[in-house]
Amino acid sequence: MLVSPPVAFSLEPRPNLVPVKDHPLLILVGLTGVGKSTLVEALGFSRLPDRRELVDLYVLPRYGVNLPIPREERFRLTRRFREEFPGGVAEVLARGFVEPRFPLLFDGLRGEAEVAYALEHLPKALFVVLHAREATRLKRLLSRQDAFDRVELRPEEKAELRALAEGVLSPEELEEALALAPWEEVLAKLKIVAEEKRNYDPLGPLRLLEDHPRALILDTERLSLEEEVEAVRGFLRRLGL
Repeated sequence: MLVSPPVAFSLEPRPNLVPVKDHPLLILVGLTGVGKSTLVEALGFSRLPDRRELVDLYVLPRYGVNLPIPREERFRLTRRFREEFPGGVAEVLARGFVEPRFPLLFDGLRGEAEVAYALEHLPKALFVVLHAREATRLKRLLSRQDAFDRVELRPEEKAELRALAEGVLSPEELEEALALAPWEEVLAKLKIVAEEKRNYDPLGPLRLLEDHPRALILDTERLSLEEEVEAVRGFLRRLGL
């Protein structure tokens, strides 16, 4: 199924746009590699510009950067943005105006602070939390070959690989990843997984949204894509949407 093009979104009022805070919205929550993009494509819902697009349009220009930039630099700048605006990307989303459509999907929020802000300031929003172990997310990153995942590597960084993996992967999981790709590529992708874990506690949204009436939790290691789609559609049906 083809993904629908993004609907119009603006931080300024425009004719035929309504405040996002007053509109029903389905928000995906999860870190890189949990399967958000795959689920977006399979659902085929109308969608807002995604997280990456909102950051490019409304966050990075504050700091005078020229795109593209390595992922670790994006992490540094979005961390700086969260220091100024604790709700992070959720604050950008909540201030926006959008075409009134439903189901309307946003991909996505990260971390407990962003989700908590969205819960408070987007009272009509529903949340789908996707989660997977760091080892699984790393394997998915190694297979997806997305230019957006590039990071800067130094020739001497091989010695840092095992230190970086500490607390993120078990020794066995690291060896399994190294069997899939050259160490340089494993290091590049592991940097993303480790930095995301450092910036966004992956368990935070689960703690906040577990058993919440406006939330659905999906274990993307256990469920097939078809089961995930049916779970989301069933979630909406149960809410009469």
